[in-house]
Amino acid sequence: MQWRLRSIALLVLFATFGFGSVHAQAAIQPTVDITKVPAAAQPSAHFNADAATEAYMAMIPPAATARSNAYFEGGYWLLLWDFLYASAVCLLLLNLRWSARMRDLAERITRFRWLQTFLYWVQYLLLTTVLGFPLEFYENFVREHKYGLATQTFGPWMGDEGKAFLVNLVLGGIVVMVLFAIVRKLRNTWWIWGSIATMALQVVIVAIGPVYLQPIFNKVTRLNDPKITAPILSMAHANGIPANDVYQIDASRQTTRMSANVSGFGNTMRITLNDNLLRRGSPEEIQAVMGHEMGHYVMNHIPKTLIFLLIVVVASFAYLRWGLAWTLAHWGARWQIREIGDPAVLPLVVLLVGILLFVLTPVMNTQTRAQEKEADMFGLNAARQPDGFAQAAIHLAEYRKMRPGPIEEFIFFDHPSGYDRIHSSMVWKGENLELFEQTPCQTAAH
Repeated sequence: MQWRLRSIALLVLFATFGFGSVHAQAAIQPTVDITKVPAAAQPSAHFNADAATEAYMAMIPPAATARSNAYFEGGYWLLLWDFLYASAVCLLLLNLRWSARMRDLAERITRFRWLQTFLYWVQYLLLTTVLGFPLEFYENFVREHKYGLATQTFGPWMGDEGKAFLVNLVLGGIVVMVLFAIVRKLRNTWWIWGSIATMALQVVIVAIGPVYLQPIFNKVTRLNDPKITAPILSMAHANGIPANDVYQIDASRQTTRMSANVSGFGNTMRITLNDNLLRRGSPEEIQAVMGHEMGHYVMNHIPKTLIFLLIVVVASFAYLRWGLAWTLAHWGARWQIREIGDPAVLPLVVLLVGILLFVLTPVMNTQTRAQEKEADMFGLNAARQPDGFAQAAIHLAEYRKMRPGPIEEFIFFDHPSGYDRIHSSMVWKGENLELFEQTPCQTAAH
């Protein structure tokens, strides 16, 4: 045990000191002004969506395309390595009986079952965080700096990691205590009630996220620039979104990525832009992006996603009911796991769910990608900024592959490809040329 712990400590120490050799490289930016509509994309009697799309694609330098392709395709391998590494950690905890020893320690500390479960969760989260740190460090610090997508130095990055740990400690502890209480009380139907409880907790997290969770990591402030907020709020009110304010977050302290969202439920609903989008995006691009995000809200993508997840969760719990019974019958005694209600079973639960979700990756991505496509089309109709939408796709090309193959897109893409998004916006523009005829060189004319 001692040499294993020393090995883990050395691995973490090596990863920690490795940050000194990281050299951040700036993302390669387009060499032309992407706010200027290329000649082939300007409205005319001979407008062609395919030619307009290729004109926008030509704005991306070959070096930038190669760089974003390498980054995105590297993510395919990380998906595999994350799965294998997490599975190895779970098997380590089971076969070395560390999980059983953590349960025994929790039982020695208190006689209350719910508190035993929480104390086990504290140990489990701490140990898996330490074991997973080398991969976490490479994936979210070293690699992000290598491709010029991160802005944090090691200290602030570790600060955010610590915050994430505490959030997981509290929320994860609540989830674990609730689910294990259900398993112990409802021996035959735990998988049904566990599904219901999981979805209820998910709804709560979605609702509290914008107001209580996001401010833990970023400063959220009300945006007071009427040039930005007036068109956004006008679009929101025209589409039945009950918002009177627009918020911004200081995402630039962590990343160069541009993003926005319409999140939350009821009184916690917020329209939020990050400061990278405000700083780098044109007014047309900002409106196009916000039209897309409003599409998620208006088209009820959050409740639809929750319904889809309910199906996945119920199927997962049914699969767990069978999988846990089978594996515990074969190896439960070896792992010193007493029953399904034993907290020491948690690594096995994580392993089985991880296998299922890894297999379901194309299905989950396809469901998300379909909703993103719907939001794209809604955004084009709401904002009427096809060139702004094309500009957004070019900015996303800094870390997304623009021209994937069909099988590649089916398996790995949870958003439409950049080429698809630009082409859709140019098709829309071709069908609405009358909106741009008076000022053909500007994308904002209506």
